[in-house]
Amino acid sequence: MRTTYLGRLKVPRIGLGAMGMSAFYTGAGRDEEEAVRTIRRALDLGVTHLDTAEVYGPYVNEELVGRAVGARRDEVVLATKFGLVSHTGRTGPDSTPANVRAAVDGSLRRLGTDRIDLYYQHRVDPRTPIEETVGALKELVSAGKVLHIGLSEASAATIRRAHSIHPLAAVQSEYSLWTRDPEAEVLPTLRELGIGFVPYSPLGHGFLTGDIRSLDGLDAGDWRRTNPRFTGENFTRNLRIADEVREVADEVGATSAQVALAWLLAQGDGIAPIPGTKRVDRLEENSGADGIRLTVDQISRLDSLRPASGDRHAQADMAAVDL
Repeated sequence: MRTTYLGRLKVPRIGLGAMGMSAFYTGAGRDEEEAVRTIRRALDLGVTHLDTAEVYGPYVNEELVGRAVGARRDEVVLATKFGLVSHTGRTGPDSTPANVRAAVDGSLRRLGTDRIDLYYQHRVDPRTPIEETVGALKELVSAGKVLHIGLSEASAATIRRAHSIHPLAAVQSEYSLWTRDPEAEVLPTLRELGIGFVPYSPLGHGFLTGDIRSLDGLDAGDWRRTNPRFTGENFTRNLRIADEVREVADEVGATSAQVALAWLLAQGDGIAPIPGTKRVDRLEENSGADGIRLTVDQISRLDSLRPASGDRHAQADMAAVDL
């Protein structure tokens, strides 16, 4: 697996998002032992950038990742997030310095480690100035509990304010062939400041694999059943994106998932997507995207695709991004 840099943090070009092992997608089909096998196979393949958060579960996903990593801690770049769980009794997002300090100790304990390689604010807290939050993170870096810091789903203006207090290694946001929003302001800002970019949901919540042609195969509790992009006419319109990706995949002898990831990797250095899966076979497929080389024409065709129809989240969740 080739590597890239998020700021000064060296990571494999493809990581592993662990969220779906414990929350949102899995429903009654959750299999923690399978998830542990997948994480350990990831380490064998060089997919050593593991992404979790205290809110996934909550808490159980960090525990799962910590158990799976075990004695191989020094091989791993551990990334986790705070801010959507309040430890101070506050309602809603909580990135107050007191909550940051409480959250990090819980994450360290659940992950079974003495340091977090990359610690993100999960969502910007509109009631707490970003300067106060990053000031608290800076203290954690000085204490050695955190090695690098980042933001998730932050606006370009907030990124600049945060970076002026302490260098950010990475910003994490949704980015894929069906979510191109970061290209307008966030990506240019990251390039200017030397901050890395970690796309989550790089496969469009599974849509870009081409395997989802209806909602019939989704668990009854799967959140995608109510997502605007997976419902009604939007679902039908968005099949065009999956179809074009499949055409390119057939040309290069790869899978749709590999092409979607290869397109992201072709956007330049400092981009490290974290496709999520709980299955070893999907992990192996995704990691194979590192070896896919798209032609200039293929990249151009994919570039020209219109983003997905429909908001990427429900209205309440959209109100919490790009702050």
